[in-house]
Amino acid sequence: MPPVYRTALPALCLSLILPCALSVQAAEPAPASVETQPEQRQALSERSQEEAAALQRTVPAQEQQQLQVGSETFLALWKPANTSEAQGVVIILPGSGETADWPQAIAPLRQKLPDADWGSLSLTLPDLQSNAPVPRILDSTPAPVTSATPDKDASTAAPIEQVAGGEDEGTDHPAAQTADELINADAQRIYARIDAAVAFAEQQNARSIVLLGHGTGAYWAARYLSEKQPAQVARLVMVAAQVPPTQASGLAELTAGLKLATLDLYYNDKPLLQRAAQERQQASKRVKEANFRQVSLNALPGNNAAEQEQLVRRVRGWLSPQKSE
Repeated sequence: MPPVYRTALPALCLSLILPCALSVQAAEPAPASVETQPEQRQALSERSQEEAAALQRTVPAQEQQQLQVGSETFLALWKPANTSEAQGVVIILPGSGETADWPQAIAPLRQKLPDADWGSLSLTLPDLQSNAPVPRILDSTPAPVTSATPDKDASTAAPIEQVAGGEDEGTDHPAAQTADELINADAQRIYARIDAAVAFAEQQNARSIVLLGHGTGAYWAARYLSEKQPAQVARLVMVAAQVPPTQASGLAELTAGLKLATLDLYYNDKPLLQRAAQERQQASKRVKEANFRQVSLNALPGNNAAEQEQLVRRVRGWLSPQKSE
């Protein structure tokens, strides 16, 4: 074969094979691109839910009640009265950071009131969303920075410096409204749980229903009664009452306006709580025919059992005078 043909033959074959290979690649479907989905973060459970789950592992199953509020349930601890003729049901509201079986006040009362012919229903209250920090939102929006003369650049940068220094003329109204909405949402969630507890007590054919709050639970009990005025609830007991830091109104205004019998128990070793108790007492005296009784309790450091027994006796004696020792 002549040399010219030997050099031209490979080029000719390559020109014939290459278009075929390209057509085959074009016919093959392109591999589907794998899209990476962002990892979904699970919502964090509330601290109260975690503590309720821990109680479910330790409290006897027959004492546990899952009460329904809308689409959610919450744990309540129920002990019926140890008698065939119960006087009623005491609904117990723990304070902030406390559980339905808190060793101070909550557990002693819920466990011993049944011996005084009262059923006890201790609730799990939700976490307060209003305690979370609210971001600051300003009404004024700084002008966008544009490439202009140096004087204009300086003028447009001024609002940003003022915002950073807190000297802007904007107000915090949107943030304040958001905080108010959170506070109201907290109240409605707590009210809904109390409503569920009252409904449960009615199902037990309770002759009388009493709300008992400890710490901030006393505030929510008083506020619930002041705003909703349920006919089913006959009495209120407040133990070492405190006002949540997010609430503006105090207990003196709430308790003074209540029409039902109220027992206010406070410890005399804490000056701030003692002054607040004095304000409640004075406010009740300004109301005609106020059914308000206030009793100071002695703090017994180092003898918690005696201190809790003192509390139980006071509550039991007020609820059932004929059974007081």
